[in-house]
Amino acid sequence: MIRLDHRQPVPEPLRGAIVALGNFDGFHLGHQAVVRAAVEWARAEGRPAIIATFDPHPVRHFAPDVPPFRLTTLDQRQELFGEAGAAAMLVFHFGDELASTTAEDFIGELLAKRFGAAGVVTGEDFTFGKARGGNRDVLRDVGKQHGIEARAIGPVNAEEEVISSSRIRDALRAGDPQEAARLLTRPFTIRGIVQHGDKVGRTIGYPTANIALEHYLRPKYGIYALTGEIMDTGEVLQGAANVGIRPTFDPPKELLEPYFFDFDGDLYGREIEVAFHHFIRPEAKFDGLDDLIAQMERDCDEARRLLSAKTI
Repeated sequence: MIRLDHRQPVPEPLRGAIVALGNFDGFHLGHQAVVRAAVEWARAEGRPAIIATFDPHPVRHFAPDVPPFRLTTLDQRQELFGEAGAAAMLVFHFGDELASTTAEDFIGELLAKRFGAAGVVTGEDFTFGKARGGNRDVLRDVGKQHGIEARAIGPVNAEEEVISSSRIRDALRAGDPQEAARLLTRPFTIRGIVQHGDKVGRTIGYPTANIALEHYLRPKYGIYALTGEIMDTGEVLQGAANVGIRPTFDPPKELLEPYFFDFDGDLYGREIEVAFHHFIRPEAKFDGLDDLIAQMERDCDEARRLLSAKTI
């Protein structure tokens, strides 16, 4: 699956595609419904399917100081889109130019001329263009003038509530990774490069693979039962992790610190993806290392129990 840049023309074999258009951060059940409709439409007409996403998220452009809220990186989205049957991921690089593009130009100049789209699928509440001047009705009416058919997919409900990225973020901030996983159809994950730390964990028998949280949403600070995939080998490990600022140590430093059970290999400089399965307890400050070690042993025992119960 290839990655396309909205600032460049689409390769000729991908012109005439059906485009699923949205932010798709998280790629939850609602997003999957939009993409599924686009892929099925494309297959029915013998066309390629392209999934278009925005990076950075438009909210990040207009309000750069908002706390991190990303659920997936572009690399993660590209893999998920490929698994969903798309031929390509089209990235709209959101900046001043795109923010000032009217809905009419977005349709006529980009979707029609630059990309040669034959059809577009969005969610019913999707908006686009300068000052959010475009919606499904504008896309349908203006798209028709350019030979583009537009379809909109209604919201997907779970327990009588609409599935949304906001709902997933709220679950993670509340320490409920299982609810987030139910809406995502998979656990929430953070992917990053293992970096060198102060190696305190190694001295107390719990070496951790420290990962910067960067632009990911911060789940509730605390201890989690998790799995980790080593990206270059595909090996999957079980473990427990602290997410937070490590209040027992000075100076505080925000990190994801997974400790993997029964693993003694070298992970420094390697990319791993950590999947959150169960929240065990909030982050806490301890009076000394003995108290911390005793609690870590209890946390790891609980994480092993939860992971072995296959309730993730």
